[in-house]
Amino acid sequence: MSEESGGGAASAGPASASAGEKDVPGVIARPPLIYLTAIIAAYVLGWVWVPPPLPVRLEPVGWGLIAGALALMLWAGQEFRKAGTSFHPTEPDTAVIATGPYRFTRNPLYIGLTLITVGVALLKNHAWVLVLLAPTLFVMHHGVILREERYLERKFGAAYTDYKAKVRRWI
Repeated sequence: MSEESGGGAASAGPASASAGEKDVPGVIARPPLIYLTAIIAAYVLGWVWVPPPLPVRLEPVGWGLIAGALALMLWAGQEFRKAGTSFHPTEPDTAVIATGPYRFTRNPLYIGLTLITVGVALLKNHAWVLVLLAPTLFVMHHGVILREERYLERKFGAAYTDYKAKVRRWI
C-alpha cells in the first residue's frame, strides 16, 4: 500500500491497473526523502545565510514532537502490517485502512513526518527548517497526496470515496 493509502478492512475494489497503467500511485518521490531533502536544504541555506534563532529555546518541545510523531508512525505502520499491505508508494495497495490512527486522519504518516520536521527545527533552533516546511507541504500535497488519492479512488472506488468522506485528510 502506498505511504498513506489507508485501509483497514476493505479489499480491492472496482478497478485494477489497466493495460498500460502501473498499479502504484506514481508519487514524485518517497515522502521521507522529500522531508529529509527540505531539512538538508535548510541547513545548506543556513551556511549561506545564517537564520535568526527562534525567539525562545524549545528543545523539550522538539523532543516531545519527535517522540509523539514516532509513536504515531509506529501505530500507523502496525495497521499496514495488520492489513497485510505495504506502505511503500512503489508497491500496489491491497486494502483501504480505516483503523487505528486512520480513523482520525487519512495521513498519519505524513503528519508524523511533519511533526518530526518541526521537532528538528525546535530542537536545533533552526528557523530555515520551519521556513522550508511550507514548500515541503506544497510538494507533498501536489506530488504525493493528490496522486495517491486519485490512485486509491481508481483502485478501490466507493470503498475509498466513502472513507474519504468520513475522515479528514490531516486532522
